[in-house]
Amino acid sequence: MTETEKITINVGAVDLGKIDLLVEQGHYSNRTDFIRSAIRSQLDKHVIEVQQAVTRHSFGVGAFAHSLEDFERYKTKGEKIKVDVLGVYHISSDVPVALVLEVIDSIKVYGIFQARNEIKDALEKAEKIR
Repeated sequence: MTETEKITINVGAVDLGKIDLLVEQGHYSNRTDFIRSAIRSQLDKHVIEVQQAVTRHSFGVGAFAHSLEDFERYKTKGEKIKVDVLGVYHISSDVPVALVLEVIDSIKVYGIFQARNEIKDALEKAEKIR
């Protein structure tokens, strides 16, 4: 299960030139190193806001996965689950769409949601993705 995701950003020519200059001068190993450092710096500035939101909304933080066995256990117990994750949430590829719809009450993932496209489409159509 990957815990990174590729994103694309547009950067103005002057800003990109400044980044390249800093890389050339040895402050960063490459553009990606600079961008990751800038992201970490901004996240550090907002650590209190993030922590308050995580606490207020009871998000799980980290990497979480549900297998076919997990979904079958919830179904057997008659339980519906509310998935609130900050990080990575993975639904195993062998879980049937109908079972996911039966067990998941709602889902909100800030980060990476890994599941078959059929599962994502069905959850969206059923308005279970918040």
